[in-house]
Amino acid sequence: MLQNIIGRCRKAIEDYQMIEENDKIGIGLSGGKDSLALLYALYYLRKFYPKKFDIMAITVDPGLENFDTKPLEKLCQELKIEYVVYPSDIATVVFDIRKEKNPCSLCANLRRGILNSIAIEHGCNKIALGHHNDDVIETLLMSLFLNGNFYTFSPVTYLSRSNITVIRPMIYVTEKEIRAAAREKNFPIIEKTCPNDGYSKREFTKTLITDLKKDIPKIKENLFGAIKRSNIPGWEIKPKD
Repeated sequence: MLQNIIGRCRKAIEDYQMIEENDKIGIGLSGGKDSLALLYALYYLRKFYPKKFDIMAITVDPGLENFDTKPLEKLCQELKIEYVVYPSDIATVVFDIRKEKNPCSLCANLRRGILNSIAIEHGCNKIALGHHNDDVIETLLMSLFLNGNFYTFSPVTYLSRSNITVIRPMIYVTEKEIRAAAREKNFPIIEKTCPNDGYSKREFTKTLITDLKKDIPKIKENLFGAIKRSNIPGWEIKPKD
C-alpha cells in the first residue's frame, strides 16, 4: 500500500509542479498517520525522483500532557532524516488563556506559524503538509456549510510574507489507503492527547460524508472532480515541463 501512496504523491507533485531541483522541504510531522505517511513517501521518492531535493522533519510540541516524540526521533534517526522538535505553549494559550470553545482553528494557526519559522531557520524553501484527499473534500464542505463559499485549500500555496511555499503531495491519497499503510509499516503513531479530539466540525463533516456514501457510493469522487473542474485558485493542473 505504501508503494501506491508513493505513486499517487508523485503524480500530484508532477501535476502541480510541487518540487524543483535542490528544494529543501520541511515536513510537518505531527506524529499522526497522515504526516508519517508523507514522511515515508517523500523519503522513498527522494531516492529515485529525477529532481534532487532534501527533506527534514519538524514537530511542534503543543505542550499537551503525554505528548511523547521519542518514537518519531527514533524513526528519523533510523531513516537518517534531520529532525527538530520545537516545544511550545500552544495548549496553554488555547485552553487556559483564551478558553476557546472551538479551539481547532486557533491551534492550527499557531502551529502553522511556528512550523513556518522553524522551517525558514533551517534553510527550507518549502513545507510539506500531510493533507490527503479526504481532507480536501471535508474542507470544501465545511467552507460551503459554515461560510457559504465553494472553496478548499490548494495543492501549492506560496506565502509571500515568509517567502516559503506550502505543498500537499497527498491530495490524491485517501485516508483509507493511509490507514492500510500505517498497519502494513507499523507506523510509530503518537496517541492523540488533545482534549477536543473527536468533537470538531471536521469530525462532524467526516461522519456526514460517511453516512451519505451509503446512498451515494461515489460522493467523494464526485466532489473531488467538482473541485478539479472549478475555478478554485491553485487547482489548475500545470503543463508538464
